[in-house]
Amino acid sequence: MKSIILAIAATLALACGNAAAQKRYDPGASDTEIRIGQTMPYSGAASIYGEVGKTQAAYFRMLNEQGGINGRKVNFLSLDDGYSPPKTVEGVRRLVEQDQVLLLYGMFGTATNSAVHRYLNAKKVPHLLLLTGASKWNDPKGHPWSMGFYPDYPSEARVYARHILENRPNAKIGVLYQNDDYGKDYLRGLKEGLGAKAKSMIVAEASYEVTDPTVDSQIVQLRGAGADVLVSFSTAKAAIQTLRRIHDTGWKPTHYLAQGAALIGAVFTPAGPEKAVGVISTAYAKDPNDTQWENDAAFREWLAFMKKYRPEADLRLGSHVYAYSSAKLMAEILRACGDNLTRENVLKHAASIKAVQLPMFLPGVVVSSSPDDYRLIKSLQPVVFDGKRWNRLGGFVSIF
Repeated sequence: MKSIILAIAATLALACGNAAAQKRYDPGASDTEIRIGQTMPYSGAASIYGEVGKTQAAYFRMLNEQGGINGRKVNFLSLDDGYSPPKTVEGVRRLVEQDQVLLLYGMFGTATNSAVHRYLNAKKVPHLLLLTGASKWNDPKGHPWSMGFYPDYPSEARVYARHILENRPNAKIGVLYQNDDYGKDYLRGLKEGLGAKAKSMIVAEASYEVTDPTVDSQIVQLRGAGADVLVSFSTAKAAIQTLRRIHDTGWKPTHYLAQGAALIGAVFTPAGPEKAVGVISTAYAKDPNDTQWENDAAFREWLAFMKKYRPEADLRLGSHVYAYSSAKLMAEILRACGDNLTRENVLKHAASIKAVQLPMFLPGVVVSSSPDDYRLIKSLQPVVFDGKRWNRLGGFVSIF
């Protein structure tokens, strides 16, 4: 595994050039420290995603025990925003103006990141590797300081559209979507993927608010419209409710579920795994519930890390794999900056990643970026859940 980490660092270094010989610092960086900030939903309706922030913090804690990044300790400041955009704004302003962080990293949510991305771009503060696949994060000309990490939502939705057209060309589609940029981005991608057939194939659309107590009425509406295919662009809480409602009412549509909610540990287990049999989604990382990885060197290293630094964590949650991979990439970007820890140089390195294979990503899924294209993950694997694990549906699909 040491060789893999060195290879990542070498790739980034070659892509971006050698760091400047003279030390250069912006706020948040010094000879001894790199301050990184984020907000994360440790409370509220999306609190399950707060596990990501906890695992990222654990990764940086491990790095600090190993000597930090180029001899500098990472001071990782992660604040609770409760998945509430006003709280995100408050937290980010504090991190930038009071705590003087070098960059914002790994923040969760489309609506929450949207609330601060203009502010951060105006301040020229890197806003990197966001846990949201909204298309707006790929805007190098308009908002060059913001960059996502999660797969692009419209592109993921087009994978589902392609699968439906190939396997259910006469489908009657009902769409459940979260009524914000997150859900609307997915819905747009689905319609683009269906093309001219979108109007005839989509028989009903039902939206919900994050604050809604249930999505029961929406499920009733979609079933009542005669849908035999359900496409759910939801987050964890609504996904659990959807699985339960479908099962309890005896409705048996072919069910496509957005990757961010297609979580065995966080969604399928509390809903009842038997209720999720047949769910179709996409994957790009190794599933900790999949026994095929038991003897994989990268998986065993991840498992050892989790047992030492997050012993209380539920290892079934794929979000820990995401968090680990994201933190590893952020660390390598900073390592490649050497002693030139300016915000401009951090952004330059983040936008110049060349075909990096992260250890916990599926073989063949590489991460790359350029100054003209910030979409990092280039391919997805369609998968179907059998009640215990995900099984592949065909080969990888390029999403660009």
